[in-house]
Amino acid sequence: MTASLIDPLAKIMDWERARTWREGLSERLVFTNGVFDLLHPGHIDVLLAARREGDALVVGVNTDASVRRLKGPTRPVRTLADRCYVLAALGMVDAVVAFDHDTPLELIGRLRPDVLVKGGDYTVESVVGAREVQSWGGHVTIVPLTPGQSTTSIIERLRGR
Repeated sequence: MTASLIDPLAKIMDWERARTWREGLSERLVFTNGVFDLLHPGHIDVLLAARREGDALVVGVNTDASVRRLKGPTRPVRTLADRCYVLAALGMVDAVVAFDHDTPLELIGRLRPDVLVKGGDYTVESVVGAREVQSWGGHVTIVPLTPGQSTTSIIERLRGR
């Protein structure tokens, strides 16, 4: 049996296209977000767990400017286009949307996901958008971190530190 392949570029959406796509979904939408600079097993674990929470998964990705503001001038390592393309190539990801703000709050408000998922370095109370998602009947899921997996630690090892 041959798997049906979707061009990753078809899954990368601007805000308007993502909103229209969302409006056409009758299924349960899950949202997660991050930098996804160097994709590692911890990212895969969160994305898989997120996809299991619903019928479609949209991933919000910080723009390069947003990453520099949050993580400093040496980040991101990979460009936004590269990060989005790699994420969109994953089978569990249905859509990828970039956001330039420091948080995805405005994008969450626009897409109104049913479930918001973050990694175990967060608590429900610290997840941006948790209150909003809960206000429209959705819920927040925290996925335990995968031990030994961190983009920062990978970068430090590559730099010989």
